[in-house]
Amino acid sequence: MRSAAFTQAQPGAEETPGRTGELVYRQSAWTRLTHWLWAIALFLLLLSGLQIFNAHPALYIGDQSGFGFDNSVLKFSAENTPTGPKGYTDLFGHRFDTTGVLGLSGPAYNPEARAFPAWVTIPSYRDLATGRVIHFFFAWVLSATLLLWLIGSLVNGHVRRDLFPRGEDFRHLPSDIADHARLRFHHTDHYNTLQKFSYGSVLFILLPLMILTGLAMSPSMDAAVPFLTDMLGGRQTARTIHFTVMLLLVLFFIVHILMVLAAGPINELRSMITGWYRTDPTDKSKEP
Repeated sequence: MRSAAFTQAQPGAEETPGRTGELVYRQSAWTRLTHWLWAIALFLLLLSGLQIFNAHPALYIGDQSGFGFDNSVLKFSAENTPTGPKGYTDLFGHRFDTTGVLGLSGPAYNPEARAFPAWVTIPSYRDLATGRVIHFFFAWVLSATLLLWLIGSLVNGHVRRDLFPRGEDFRHLPSDIADHARLRFHHTDHYNTLQKFSYGSVLFILLPLMILTGLAMSPSMDAAVPFLTDMLGGRQTARTIHFTVMLLLVLFFIVHILMVLAAGPINELRSMITGWYRTDPTDKSKEP
C-alpha cells in the first residue's frame, strides 16, 4: 500500500515508447516497510495462534463454556471407531469426517489427535507456552506497526488521498468487479476501486477487530477495561470472532496472492521492494 502516488518517471523508463509504460514511484519506503512487517507478523501470529487453539479446539457463543453448556459453534475432535480412529469437525451441529487434516492427523502408523496438523503450527509439537510467547510478541509488533502506519498515513494524507472511497469509486465498482473477473487489469499510479475497498476493510475493520478481540481475551485487560468483553458479547464470543477474522485474513491473503500472480508478479513485487511500478503504456493515437 502506498502513502503517495508520485508520477515522476525514472530516467530511461520507457525503453520502447508506445509499447512500454513508464516507471512511477508508487510505494514509499514507509509503506513497503510496514507491508512486510505486517506480512511477517501475521504469518507467525497465524501459526502460533493455531498452536494455542489446539489446546482447546472448540469455539462458543457467549461468556462461558464447559460441560454444562451446549453453545459450541465449531469443534474438532478424534474418536475411536470400528474402522479405526477418525477425526471430526462439528460445525453448527453438523459433523464432517476430516481425518488426516483436522481432528486427527500425522503418519498413518501413528496418527495424533489434534485440531490442526503439526505442519501448520509453531512450534510443530505441543508447546502451549512457547506458542503464547510467540503469539503475544508478534501481536504487539502488529499493533504498534498499525498504529504508527495510521498516524503517518493521516499526517501525509495517504488515507484521504488513496484509501478513502469517493463517489466515483462506487460508480466504478461494478465495472471494476467485471474487469477482475475477466482478469483484465489496469496498471496505473493509483489504487483501483476493489483495492480501496479490500485494503480499507483489512486496515480499518479486520485488523482492529483482531486486536480488540485479542485484548478482550486477556484477564489483565478485563481488569483494566471491563466493558470491552461485554461489548463483544462475552469472552467466548470474542474468541469466536477472533478466529473468524483470522479466516477472513487468510482468505484475503489467498486472493491477494492470486491477484498479484495474475496482474504480473514481477511488476507487483518490484513495487513492494523498490517502490517503482510500471504503468500501462500510453496510447499515442488517442492523444490530441
